[in-house]
Amino acid sequence: MTNSNKIELFHLFNRAIEIEELPEKFTYPFSYKPHPLCVEASDLLKKHLETQGEWEHNFGLQSDSESHGIGKMFGVLIVKNTDGQIGFLAAFSGGLADGTNYPGFAPPVYNSEVYNAFVDDGMREITLINNAILEKENADLAEELEKINLLKHLRKTHSVSLLNKIFDQYHFLNQAGESKTLREIFQHLLPKSPPGGAGECAAPKLLQYAFTQNMKPIALAEFWWGKNPKKVNVQHGKFYPSCIDKCKPILNHMLEGIELDEPLVEF
Repeated sequence: MTNSNKIELFHLFNRAIEIEELPEKFTYPFSYKPHPLCVEASDLLKKHLETQGEWEHNFGLQSDSESHGIGKMFGVLIVKNTDGQIGFLAAFSGGLADGTNYPGFAPPVYNSEVYNAFVDDGMREITLINNAILEKENADLAEELEKINLLKHLRKTHSVSLLNKIFDQYHFLNQAGESKTLREIFQHLLPKSPPGGAGECAAPKLLQYAFTQNMKPIALAEFWWGKNPKKVNVQHGKFYPSCIDKCKPILNHMLEGIELDEPLVEF
């Protein structure tokens, strides 16, 4: 992938892109045929994944059938930057190798340093409560039962509070600059609590970075890279739609006001 000097995460194509090549409408992310520019950008990203040496992640692509690696969903977003250049952004779902932030890829939606700090503090408090419960349970004294129940209630309350704080670290923008947290996005849905991993997929990361940099989203595509996980039917290198349970409520907000393609009957 080739970076412009101005914005590290904005990748240029290996050729000039003509206006006539751009789609009239943005990709409907839950059922689409990848736009040719997305295929071209994805090919550049795939080549980068095959040749880069900055980090190491076991995608399970080794010929050894005993490999315990696992694949990862990647995404590309065709954008126009503030200088009028056409390029693309890249992102991966969740974490990669041992981290969540790598050169050339859109960062997490949340502030990693703040997020990690309060999560670590919160988990330490829960661990202390767990240890106190275990100590009293091991004592096996009838009079400790009430204290154990109180500690378990405290643990549940603290866990819910910590989870809500985590959800509130995710702020998703749309093209109008309107920001919503995960809890605000899911509060009118059932279940109201966001599912695990919501906001960690490639598409929200890509759109979030584009909006923070005043870039115009043009087209989106996501592909699987590596060994498929158990119980999930995905193939190495193939394109896939954004997930419904985690991404659709988020992307409905982020894409508000953007004209979308008609969904395909089949992907």
